[in-house]
Amino acid sequence: MKRKKTFRTRCETARDFPIEKALAKLGHFPTRTSVKEAWFLSPFRSETQASFKVSKELNRWYDHGAGKGGNVIDLVCIVNGSSVREALDWLENGQISLSFHQHRFNEFNEEGIKIRDVRVLGHNALQEYVEVRGISLPTALGLCREVHYSLRDRMYFAIGLQNDSYGWELRNKYVKNSSSPKDMTYINYGKRRLIVTEGMFDMLSLLERDKKLRGENDLLILNSLAFVEKIPRLFESYESVQLYLDNDKTGKIATELLMEQSPKCRDMSNLYKDFKDVNAWWMSKKL
Repeated sequence: MKRKKTFRTRCETARDFPIEKALAKLGHFPTRTSVKEAWFLSPFRSETQASFKVSKELNRWYDHGAGKGGNVIDLVCIVNGSSVREALDWLENGQISLSFHQHRFNEFNEEGIKIRDVRVLGHNALQEYVEVRGISLPTALGLCREVHYSLRDRMYFAIGLQNDSYGWELRNKYVKNSSSPKDMTYINYGKRRLIVTEGMFDMLSLLERDKKLRGENDLLILNSLAFVEKIPRLFESYESVQLYLDNDKTGKIATELLMEQSPKCRDMSNLYKDFKDVNAWWMSKKL
């Protein structure tokens, strides 16, 4: 007969859970990392310079801005607002948390952006920009719009991709920002396969490469790795999920996490193994 673990035993086991992995499950990824440590933006307060340190050797964290630290159980309790028992359940069940705080997404938004007009992509400067990124105008028109917006009493325009909460990802030759609210972009055609990318130009590159892709797959553009925790709920209706995330530390962690969550996931990064992301690889092909 299998003996039930005591509370003390559960705590001892849970303390060995890697803090980096717990943070990834919560939607937080390092801004820089080394063999011995990793630095994050604080997961429970707003900041622009990473002051949250994780010691990989000790598996301990310390928030220099808040002046406190601890083990992985302490961290989960603070971020999720949970009891120790609830934190143990969360660490043991292997599921991605759905309690990520929405206000954290403000870090990715430019405050004060107001959308003034949305129209068909037609400005010459924007058309030239998508072509420089290796994307033809017909492919860009399939997903993107020309968005005019104001910021600090000045008007701007950019290529825009609308997200599921009706905010916009905004890109042009000079800027990369977004309007509130921040969210991912899920395009559901009712297909049995799903393609996942981090950014809009990664997805546009795949669509440019294979004109049949859109007719055979549903599409998901994360717009931020902070939304990794949300997407496993989408996997149930699919036969396969292809992951085209960035070839950097955070992208690799997110890919590993998603593959652990579902056997349907497949890492496709070998296609662009010598490049940071899909679009960088595609642009090199177009030279």
